[in-house]
Amino acid sequence: MTYQSIAISDDLSTLPQLPGWVTSVRAETLETVAFRSGAALTVLDQLIGDERYGVPVKLLANRLALSAATVTSKLEGRLAREADIRDAYHLTLPGEARGPDGELLAFWREGVRLRGGRTGEIADFVGAEFAGEVGVWLDVGLERARTHGPLAGCVAVLRAVLETDDRAERVACLLSDIVLARALNWTVVLPVSAQRLTKTVLRDLAAGEQGAELALQIRILETIEETVRLARDLARRAEALRSVAPKLRAKGSSAAVDLFLTEDAVAPASILSPRIRGTNIPMTDRAARRLCDRLVELGVARELTGRPTFRLYGIAP
Repeated sequence: MTYQSIAISDDLSTLPQLPGWVTSVRAETLETVAFRSGAALTVLDQLIGDERYGVPVKLLANRLALSAATVTSKLEGRLAREADIRDAYHLTLPGEARGPDGELLAFWREGVRLRGGRTGEIADFVGAEFAGEVGVWLDVGLERARTHGPLAGCVAVLRAVLETDDRAERVACLLSDIVLARALNWTVVLPVSAQRLTKTVLRDLAAGEQGAELALQIRILETIEETVRLARDLARRAEALRSVAPKLRAKGSSAAVDLFLTEDAVAPASILSPRIRGTNIPMTDRAARRLCDRLVELGVARELTGRPTFRLYGIAP
């Protein structure tokens, strides 16, 4: 049977967006960065905080986690590709070792759930080496955010961590994201701090180089603005997926659709089969593959790897 492809709407007019007069302001000083970031964070807060806009927030966080893992791999000198990191995580069977690339993505995916955690929980997560410093670092960032704005708080905690250990890039970036989430009272951590960072920028910050804070704030600002655009895009993709869900007749298709709205990559053989993850609903390997292929035919998902086997599917760009 053939299925008519669903056209994903380009109409984003009902979603909060960045006004042109904001993005036209050049980010040349800390004051202009504060102005633009205030506008961008307000829009992002609306998108992820109001369910009426339909943004799949868990999917957004997981997509950003993959990008953050790719950047921090480069910062740590491993240079793994995004596709390799995604494969290492999503194609490793439960109980098997993911390897360093898969563990790096696991770090970011688990880190996004720490917003509501106590400081002790965060300290346990980052490890014994830094456990005694985590509370101090977070307090430094939150105080700076209170007096100088959220991005200044992000930079403050990045600097505090890197002054202690200039190789602790992933910890520094995660704590920066936690400071941002707490400062804005978000219920989820969005990994935005790492996305555009380089070793040179972080080295300049730790060394106290002139202009380093501005350069870093600009990079985080640009990521936040890009995250607004990504959130809006995922909202329309999610709407298209939800619209075809009633047409899917396979047993468990509703639960499978829910996974596509939270996971940036779905492996039919492990996430959907032999049971749909998070449920007791059985699904054969063949049925799982057919369901994924059907979603591709309908135009609401795509195959991510280009391979004939060990395929992954998702709706995220």
